[in-house]
Amino acid sequence: MQRTGGQLITDVLIQQGADRIFGVPGESFLAVLDALVDAPQIEFIAAKHEGSAAFMADADGKLTGRPGLVLVTRGPGASNAYSGIHVAYQDSTPLIMLVGLIGRDDTEREAFQEFDLKAIFGTQTKWTAVIDDAARIPELLTRAFQVATSGRPGPVVLGLPEDMLRDVVDVKKLPPRITPVQASPAATQLVDLAAMLSDASSPLIIAGGETWDEDACNNLAKFAATWKLPVACSFRSQDRLSALHPCYIGDAGLAINPDLAQRIRDADTILVLGARLGDCTTSGYTLLDVPVSTQKLIHVHPDPDEIGRVYAPDLGICSGMKNMLAALVDMKVPQDGITWSRWTEAARADYLEWSTPNAASHGPVNLSKIMGYLNETLPEDAILTNGAGNYTVWVHRFYKHRQYRTQVAPTSGTMGYGLPAAIAASLRHPDRLSICFAGDGCFQMTLQELATAQQFGAKVIVMLCNNGIYGTIRMHQEKNYPYRVSGTDIASPDFVALAKAYGLEVARVEETGQFADAFEVIKSSGKSGIIEIVTDPEDLTPRNSLSQIRGNAK
Repeated sequence: MQRTGGQLITDVLIQQGADRIFGVPGESFLAVLDALVDAPQIEFIAAKHEGSAAFMADADGKLTGRPGLVLVTRGPGASNAYSGIHVAYQDSTPLIMLVGLIGRDDTEREAFQEFDLKAIFGTQTKWTAVIDDAARIPELLTRAFQVATSGRPGPVVLGLPEDMLRDVVDVKKLPPRITPVQASPAATQLVDLAAMLSDASSPLIIAGGETWDEDACNNLAKFAATWKLPVACSFRSQDRLSALHPCYIGDAGLAINPDLAQRIRDADTILVLGARLGDCTTSGYTLLDVPVSTQKLIHVHPDPDEIGRVYAPDLGICSGMKNMLAALVDMKVPQDGITWSRWTEAARADYLEWSTPNAASHGPVNLSKIMGYLNETLPEDAILTNGAGNYTVWVHRFYKHRQYRTQVAPTSGTMGYGLPAAIAASLRHPDRLSICFAGDGCFQMTLQELATAQQFGAKVIVMLCNNGIYGTIRMHQEKNYPYRVSGTDIASPDFVALAKAYGLEVARVEETGQFADAFEVIKSSGKSGIIEIVTDPEDLTPRNSLSQIRGNAK
């Protein structure tokens, strides 16, 4: 069978089960775009910026567990997409980015938009390569799917020289669809783990990271209930265990509940399931001593290189979460019974008090009350996305995730992520509500993707928290340089007029009581919409106002 390089790209994508690819069209890969005309199995979503396209692919990879796909051009196109690759790398998201390159005859001449693909992306991917021979596309692109999904998932970047995509080669057979490879715990490790937990008096689980699925989450719920173990979820992994579960005790992330932080310090044994134990989950590496924690540490992670990176565990186990939880759910409780039930109950009580929407507000809009309304009215499968900013603290603290893959957010703290992610979520699950939380600064980084949502039929509800400042940076600025404001004020457009220009439904909320009606009107419209929520800049976090931060800095 004779195929062009561009046709082989689509052949392999179809063979691997791809049905959607995000990107911005470029002249360097016209042969792939042409091949997609004859591949209706794959929908090409043309974003308005390559960074947004990469964010969409990352969200799609998170939601499916299969590699999100992004197609961009050389030089500036790939550079624009870099932020999405960084997200996928830190978030352990399976993702494949295909980059159209200059022709092979023009390399090393600094030709138009030429750049060093491996030098730029090599440190932020699991694998970066250039396919110079069209005959090797089946081999190398199939390998990209295997690498992106096996072990600790992550991004792969493949360069596609423009002239290579036009070459005609003979292909006899395509490789079969890959099966991701995940390690499993050894029987002896499970015996050691059971013994360490049985000897504990105040154990605690931190769950997060990737390689989870619905079965793994269900098994975590069963294991925690059987062993009565308190479970905290790592930063932006709050959907690994339902917030309604009696063992769920909150999220170990930014703006952590002080009581939970102290409980992690006081635990005598910590079982970490899938989380990397980065600075956000450990409060800047302060909840556990580096490199040897005072708590006995059991670290389970799909990447052996991650175990012992910062913390030397008492027991390290290389395993994917699906295999690990399938084993844990069958583990017998201690013969002498559970001795830490009150410890778990107290941790749960701390969480319930912390997550009750009763935070004070300095203006007429109380975001905690709005989150309380969403807890009462949103279906369990509603998908919430966000980027970065202090507005996310209200979402993480007060919203109660009850189902796996209802939280799609970057652990890398990337602004502008929420809207592209919500669009990808709506396209992947059109039957579910897709809700983007954004600040005025975060939203303006990718707001042009409202046009993408309209063009491809995505339905998203944007909850736009507008306080006129870059809240997180202002908070740190006031802590370190009180009353010396520089660069942290935001000038914004008329968001109501902007939404109407894009053809969206729109509402403006200036006091808490207006939110319910505004939300229900937009939800029932069947269209994408924006709810601009005007918040007081004093409300930097649910716990600290701008004035308090300034006062504490004196």
